[in-house]
Amino acid sequence: MSELDYISGLLPGMPYSVEAEQAVLGSALLDKECLFRVMSALNENCFYQPINRQIFLSMSESFALNNPVDFITVLEKTKARVDMDVTELREYMLRICQLVPTLSNLEAYLKIVLDKYYLRSLYTAAKEIMDGVTDGSTDADVLLESAEQKIYQIRQNKDYEGLVPVSRLVLSVYNEIDSLAKSDHKGIRGLPSGFSGLDRLLSGLNRSDLILIAARPGVGKSSLAVNIAQNVAKKTGLTCCIFSLEMSREQLVQRMLAAESKVSLGSILNGELTLEDWKRLSAGAEQLHNSPIYIDDTSAMTVGKIKARLRQVPNLGLVVIDYLQLMSSGRKIDNRVAEVSEMTRELKIMAKELNVPVITLSQLSRGPEGRQDKRPMLSDLRESGSIEQDADIVLFIYRDDYYNKETGEINTAECIVAKNRHGSTDTVKLHWQGKYTLYTSLEMDRDGAEH
Repeated sequence: MSELDYISGLLPGMPYSVEAEQAVLGSALLDKECLFRVMSALNENCFYQPINRQIFLSMSESFALNNPVDFITVLEKTKARVDMDVTELREYMLRICQLVPTLSNLEAYLKIVLDKYYLRSLYTAAKEIMDGVTDGSTDADVLLESAEQKIYQIRQNKDYEGLVPVSRLVLSVYNEIDSLAKSDHKGIRGLPSGFSGLDRLLSGLNRSDLILIAARPGVGKSSLAVNIAQNVAKKTGLTCCIFSLEMSREQLVQRMLAAESKVSLGSILNGELTLEDWKRLSAGAEQLHNSPIYIDDTSAMTVGKIKARLRQVPNLGLVVIDYLQLMSSGRKIDNRVAEVSEMTRELKIMAKELNVPVITLSQLSRGPEGRQDKRPMLSDLRESGSIEQDADIVLFIYRDDYYNKETGEINTAECIVAKNRHGSTDTVKLHWQGKYTLYTSLEMDRDGAEH
């Protein structure tokens, strides 16, 4: 079989550059440094012409085994891979070495090869999407999720830089430290949660972090997460998205209004409002109206659906999911612990892909009920599996008055930082105003007035 036979099977109109592919292979055969760069930047699918792909595979195999990679060794390996006359193969490989204009232009050749590869990947993704549409047997939501994932994956691969020298990173990190030192929120690298003690301990809510908030039912974990979302939206102007799998969006907004206006939730629900209440409620409603907060109360959500919806949100800053045990993996997994573990891994990947902090709420087992000290521990995470492993930060909420009505710690909540990948663990005390479903820092004024 001749070189022409290898070219004849190519689809007409597909984007590729024979010259760039040849220049990349020729550079790798001629220079060891070029070989290292080619091996780190490309894979066999980047080469569209079959003979070029086979030559690259021969080089790649020898490179992986730490064997010499040169004209002779690659020729010998490629002879066994292709049904092509040896003389023609030798002449073809000699020609690609002779065609290299200059080794210093390798990066330009690599860019051409990669650009063509991404265009072909886009074509393949589009064709698979069209095949799914015309087949008619797949649910529309599944197709949409699959389509977005395919396109997003191409973008992720294109933006991937691989190993980056410290020399390129140290200046940007230095400038970040300098900006942090000059800012009003010294020591807080991430988004401000609105709770000063917690921000100091965690350095704020950091991008790509999976943050788990867990507590027994009725302690107020949903309120804390929603309070944080309201604080982030107000302080930063970034969009905060809340996925509420338990409460309806109307119920959630009622709680948010109570917290924002400091009008008791009971008064809001039964409509028994004084004139002062109406004034506060009006001001709170205006503040909430101007906050970039979005709510989705779809039940039985999957991580894939959440991710697909979040990709369409501009200026995304924070994600809150209430709560983990009400989610579905979307797949048939008999073992619930394994299913929850799979979802936490997907949530961590989602946080990293979207580059935002993701707060996920979780139930606790009945473990604390059987102990004298009822403060939660990591072992109390319900259906734990890999929850503790995947989460960057684990926060427990404990209120002594939840268990002991005679306690002196009335309306005081302990936010227990049980895991902190960025620093130490400790306990931060918060003030709980149950009638407003509102947490505040203890340093803040406690508004004791009845509304």
